Amino acid sequence: MAPDLRAWAELLRLPALFTVPGDALAGAAAASATVNSRTLLAIGSSLCLYEAGMALNDWADRDEDTRDRPHRPLPSGRVRPASALTASCVLTAAGLALAARAGRPALAVAAPLAATIWAYDLALKHTPAGPVAMAAARGLDLLLGAAATTGRARDAVPSATLLATHTLAVTTVSRRETTGGSPLVPLAALATTGVLTHLLTRRPRTGHRQKPSPAQLGPQAPRPRALTSDAPPLDHSGTRALRRPAPTSVAPTPPRATDTHPRASDRYPRASDTHPQTTPAPSSTRTPRPLDRTSQALRVALAVAYPATAARPYLHAALNPSPPLTQRAVAGGIRATIPLQAALTARAGSTPTALLVAALAPLARRFARKVSVT
Repeated sequence: MAPDLRAWAELLRLPALFTVPGDALAGAAAASATVNSRTLLAIGSSLCLYEAGMALNDWADRDEDTRDRPHRPLPSGRVRPASALTASCVLTAAGLALAARAGRPALAVAAPLAATIWAYDLALKHTPAGPVAMAAARGLDLLLGAAATTGRARDAVPSATLLATHTLAVTTVSRRETTGGSPLVPLAALATTGVLTHLLTRRPRTGHRQKPSPAQLGPQAPRPRALTSDAPPLDHSGTRALRRPAPTSVAPTPPRATDTHPRASDRYPRASDTHPQTTPAPSSTRTPRPLDRTSQALRVALAVAYPATAARPYLHAALNPSPPLTQRAVAGGIRATIPLQAALTARAGSTPTALLVAALAPLARRFARKVSVT
């Protein structure tokens, strides 16, 4: 790799890019939608905004990196700070343009996402609100996929919350990656990973149950009686007088072909005749997709792959919170984002998409051997 290209690859942390497409794909799956062209636009928007944040992060931390990490592209002089800032602006504009192409709902999510990224890098990173801002950005990125694919993001909020919680834990650990620190932070991240793994193995709740309408219950459902002119008249108190029941001992005489007088049922049609049963409109409440045994096994396997990727580095950092082990814990948490996204996708019932997301993990691991993700 040429020196200039390698410098930009380090600046943009290219191996971390493999953690981005799973956000939009998991969002589309959470919204019970198939991947379409708008989903691809959302992925492109996410990639641009993610890399914009990477370039802006190094530009904002150039003085700190000169002291703590002089090998980074900006302190070492391999990339000029003005070039990094320009790249961040261009990538942000490109990300918003792609989101606008996907539709107004996508742009409505991408705009606060871009604002959160810039606010984190320029103002919030070294404050207590920094990890929360980063977690919000990752959650918004998942919602961007749902909004672009279906035009709504509400159904993807539970998945976005789980992904944001994982990001919160990783970002909290990363605040000590250059100095080391207390073992409590990686221990808390390890406990968070265990809780998320437990939630991943549970079937998601996909909406509130609504009382079925008579049309949904079928022909056996009780229907209101229609009032006709055959109804009893009102008495002086305003209530209907009770009609004496017809004697039951006399059987009705069957109608003859020569009858010229129409029957009462012909004069006064029944309620079921005046209100014919129609096919019920599809309910707006999303129903969960049924999972077969293969899908169930895949969901469990991906849920187990998530802690298998993150737990060991967290444990090592907890036992020895030195800067090298803390950086490994951060790298492990970043790599664990992919199996988490795949598990969320499989949890929503989209098995092929989950396999596609999971296939990004070995690629990210391979490229991380050449360029660091931290």
